[in-house]
Amino acid sequence: MGLSRRAFVFGIPAVAGASGLLDVGAKAQPFGARSTYDAMYGPIENDLYPVPGVNLSRINPAFLRKVVTYDTPEAPGTIVIDTRARYLYHVQDGGVAMRYGVGVGRTGFSWSGTATIGDKQEWPDWYPPKEMFGRQPGLMEQMGELPGGPGMAGGPGNPLGARALYLWQGRKDTLYRIHGTFEPWTIGTNVSSGCIRMINQDAIDLYNHTPVGTKVVVLSFGRTKKTPTASRV
Repeated sequence: MGLSRRAFVFGIPAVAGASGLLDVGAKAQPFGARSTYDAMYGPIENDLYPVPGVNLSRINPAFLRKVVTYDTPEAPGTIVIDTRARYLYHVQDGGVAMRYGVGVGRTGFSWSGTATIGDKQEWPDWYPPKEMFGRQPGLMEQMGELPGGPGMAGGPGNPLGARALYLWQGRKDTLYRIHGTFEPWTIGTNVSSGCIRMINQDAIDLYNHTPVGTKVVVLSFGRTKKTPTASRV
C-alpha cells in the first residue's frame, strides 16, 4: 500500500477558467483574483446550516482553490493528497487538476496509502475513537448519545464541518476522513489526527464532484503509518 513519491493534482471544474488566479507561493492576489476568491469563499446560506464566509486575510493564498497543470499517471477523477506540501488534487482530463489547500496529520498521526471513497455525508456526525477519549478525557463531556454510540451530531460546532468523504480499504472503514472545518485558518498546517481537513467551501465543492468509489492516493514522504488504524480529526 506504500506509494512512491509523486506530484499530484486535485480537480474541480468550478471557476477553472477564471483569470488572474495566483501561482503557487504567491503572497498577494491581483484584484480580479481577489474578487473571484471573495465569491468562491463567501457565505453559504442555502445549506442545511449556514456556512460562514472565509476571512481570506488569515489564509496563505497559495492554499486557495486553483486549477493547475498536472502530469500524472493517475486517471481523471482520482484524488491525490500530498501531505508534505499540504495540497489535495482532483485529477481532471487534459493534464490539469483542481488543487485545494488542506490541513494534514501532525507529527505521529500522518499516514499514506491507497483508499476509496466508501461513503459521503452532509453535516456528518462525529464519533471520536477510544484512543482520542484517552488522550482528551474532557472530550466525553461534549458528546451525546447517538445511534452509533457516544458522538457529536452534525452541525456548525462539529469538527467534521459541512461535508465528509469516508476513506475505506476494501470493505473496511479506515476511520480517516476528508472533511470540512470551521477553522479555515488551520489550512496549510499539520494540525489533525490524520484526517484531511479542508475549508468548508472547498469540502462542499469536492463533495459535489466526487462519487462513492473514487480512488484516493495519499503520498508517502518519510516515516508515515502504512495502514490507517484509528479514527481521526
